[in-house]
Order: sequence, then structure tokens, then C-alpha cells
Amino acid sequence: MSRSKRILLYLMAAFYVFAGYMHFAKPDFYMPMIPPYLAWHVQLVFLSGVAEVICGIGLLVPSMRRLAAWGTIALLIAVFPANLHIALNNVPLGKSPEGLGIWNWVRLPFQLVLIAWAWWYTRREREPVGELATRI
Repeated sequence: MSRSKRILLYLMAAFYVFAGYMHFAKPDFYMPMIPPYLAWHVQLVFLSGVAEVICGIGLLVPSMRRLAAWGTIALLIAVFPANLHIALNNVPLGKSPEGLGIWNWVRLPFQLVLIAWAWWYTRREREPVGELATRI
């Protein structure tokens, strides 16, 4: 794995572990994100936090990396309705009196960037030709 890909892997893993931790440290921040048509809001906040932590740690374990990357993609798809809910309803987060307006919509396509980033780690690493030739 290239140095830049490894650094981005550590960055992504840290991002998900931290984000997952925050679901437990500040669950009230995440509560408004849950669309009203879903039940068990508190449980969904904690469940998504657990999933983020597991994915983040799994990305760092070479034997689990591909599965964790696919899990991250599944998680990003699963939480997309919450992001859409935020954009459609300009949901205020934290102590803000109103939502972020247009920035809620800008955030939606960023999910594709996050999915692509995780997908990058679902691919098997190819050995450089020189190393493969020395084994033959």
C-alpha cells in the first residue's frame, strides 16, 4: 500500500472512530437527524455510533479491512435518509436555532466522496511487478 493511501486509511479510521464516539458523548446532537418516521431514535443513534467505531477499527486490521470498508459503505448508505431529512427540513443541529440551509444540500453529494474513499479499500492490493517477478 502506498504511503499516501496508508495515511488516508488512518485518517478515515480515526474519523469514523471519533464520529462513533461522539454518538455516545453527545447523543442529543444526533437525535434531530433521525427522521420522525423511524422508531427508536436513541437506539439508532447508539447503533450507528457502534457501527462507526467498529468500521473505523476494522479498517486498521488488515484481515478485516475489506469487510470494514464494505461495512462503511453500507453504513453511509443507511444514514443517507437522515442526511436527506436534514436537508429537506433544514434541521438545526446542536444548539443552533436553525439549520445550515444550502450547506445541508452541499453535504449530500459529499456522501459519494466518502463512499468512494471507503470503496478504495475494498480493492485487493496488487503487488508491484518487480516484487512478483522475484518470487517466480
